[in-house]
Amino acid sequence: MFRAQVEPSRPSFVKVILASQYFVYFAGTGMVLPYFNLYCYHLKFSGFQIGVLSALRALVMVVFPMAWGALADRTGGRRPIFIGCAAMSAGIWGLFLLTEDFPAMAGIVLAHGVFYSPLISFLETLTMERLGRDKESYGRIRVWGSVSFIAVVLMFGRLIQAFSVRILIVSVWIVSLVQALTGTGIPAAHPGERTALARDAKGLLSKRMVLFLFCAFLMLVSHGTYYGFFSIHLETQGHSSAFIGLCWALASTAEILVMVRSRSLFQRFSLERVITASFAAASIRWLLLGAVTSPALILLSQVLHAMSYGTFHMASILMVDRLSPEGAKTLGQAINNALTYGLGLMTGFVVNGYLYGRVPESRLFFMSGVAAFAGGLLFTVLDGFIRRGARGDEVPMRHP
Repeated sequence: MFRAQVEPSRPSFVKVILASQYFVYFAGTGMVLPYFNLYCYHLKFSGFQIGVLSALRALVMVVFPMAWGALADRTGGRRPIFIGCAAMSAGIWGLFLLTEDFPAMAGIVLAHGVFYSPLISFLETLTMERLGRDKESYGRIRVWGSVSFIAVVLMFGRLIQAFSVRILIVSVWIVSLVQALTGTGIPAAHPGERTALARDAKGLLSKRMVLFLFCAFLMLVSHGTYYGFFSIHLETQGHSSAFIGLCWALASTAEILVMVRSRSLFQRFSLERVITASFAAASIRWLLLGAVTSPALILLSQVLHAMSYGTFHMASILMVDRLSPEGAKTLGQAINNALTYGLGLMTGFVVNGYLYGRVPESRLFFMSGVAAFAGGLLFTVLDGFIRRGARGDEVPMRHP
């Protein structure tokens, strides 16, 4: 078995390239996540139609990252697959410029997601692989995605307010093209080396992995209200596009602060403790958003994004890397993304899309709080039992 790697003499260059990929990727996310549903809302789509489009984006995250990940692990073609998928997703996104019809947009969302969905799991795997024993510093590379996100949401909210939300489509298209072009700068794998899909990939079905993925699924279900309807919720309360952008930017600022301290965080606290605390923060955050209308308290709730997303995301990547077999790292991260950001968000979007307009928006956030609490409780109780009953599911993380 061989593992794809770049030449060891260029570690700093590799980190810069990977950081730039996170930067560009999350620039696009900073436009789509807060404003694509708002764009659809201004096209007069119903709450159910918006929920369906959000669910379709999440649906492709369930299947295709795993398919692409398995192919990359088996063939060692992670770099060309990444570049090809980035190029195809950019081309397909451009089709949004040609239509505002719901069925056509649904088809474009599906086709785009086939190629867009594996990009982030590829980036996560490449970063884990190159960091080696310094995996706790993952946040220092990933943070550039958050820096990009915060800059974009602050700028884009004001641009929408000055012009129109319809500038979204062309802006995302341009960023997607940049992603595809800059992706060609990722160094090729060492000649003659490849990554084979491990025969023991069944290790991905260990008890701890299954438990964690199920609880992480509940965590992302709880994010369905936030990612699907938070911007719309704020607009219906009378808040401006600039305030909406500020809310998203503040959340990313809090996320940045914990990511730049990732090494000290994970050297001081175990992954299990960080994950449990993240579930608790998410529960409090969603309950708070369901209960308040004050701009100050809404902004305060966004600070909890540091844990409900920031620490949870970092700990999730490290946990899945720890529990995945050596030859199935890409597949492990792909499964994680598929079951959480794919199936989890899809479930959250569908449920919220169906209930939006039928129940008060505050109740949707309360339901999210319950989902996060349930995930945290299950993880805290059952993971301890599994660890006490069966040691050795994972290779302990080594600190430098």
